[in-house]
Amino acid sequence: MIDEMAREKQLSLFHVEPERPSFEDLGNENGGKFWYARDFMKMLGYESLTAFQKPINKAIATCTALNIPVLENFQQVQRVVNGEMVSDFKLTRFACYLVSINGDVRKPEVAAAQAYFVTMAEAFRHYIQDTENVERVQTREEVSVQERTLSTVAFAAGVTNYQFFQNEGYRGMYCMNLSELRERRGVVSGRSVLDFMGGEELAANLFRITQTQAKIRNERLHGQVRLERAAHVC
Repeated sequence: MIDEMAREKQLSLFHVEPERPSFEDLGNENGGKFWYARDFMKMLGYESLTAFQKPINKAIATCTALNIPVLENFQQVQRVVNGEMVSDFKLTRFACYLVSINGDVRKPEVAAAQAYFVTMAEAFRHYIQDTENVERVQTREEVSVQERTLSTVAFAAGVTNYQFFQNEGYRGMYCMNLSELRERRGVVSGRSVLDFMGGEELAANLFRITQTQAKIRNERLHGQVRLERAAHVC
């Protein structure tokens, strides 16, 4: 019962009703409003800063990709908590927004926070002109993560030439080789073709990659040729 009451309290923090305690009330004022990461993680249902470091790191990566000043939004500090000196972050409201959209969506507190920050999109216009840019960066990162997972799955299933295997995936989706796609998009040396895709196209590629993984695992495919065929049709 106590845990359920605590959970309800966390969920109730994300609202815009002035008469009830909220996320805004838990902010700190020091030349500008900020929230400590150790406090914010509890609002999102995380138990430790170690676990919470993942969405923080992804949020920082998003800032970097969008050329948004990291130190302006994520300030690493030392502070005393329960009589002990610990490391922490001072997060701006925008940083909290980025962290929440990179949080574990299985946590109801994260879902509540994401819904709350959607209502505040206008407050972030001084950082980004279009929130779609943030979503695109998130999807781009997820595609990269899933590509690395796919390479691990493919090698374990007997792929010996990953370039040929990867190329079949692009051929199946675009009816052209990856090299042709790079040339058509004007991709410069050292850049990924993913950097030249919009949000919807990235989402389509994410679906293709995850479905290829599922097909290999579910059908227990093995060998270069069979996996290339699987990549082509997905």
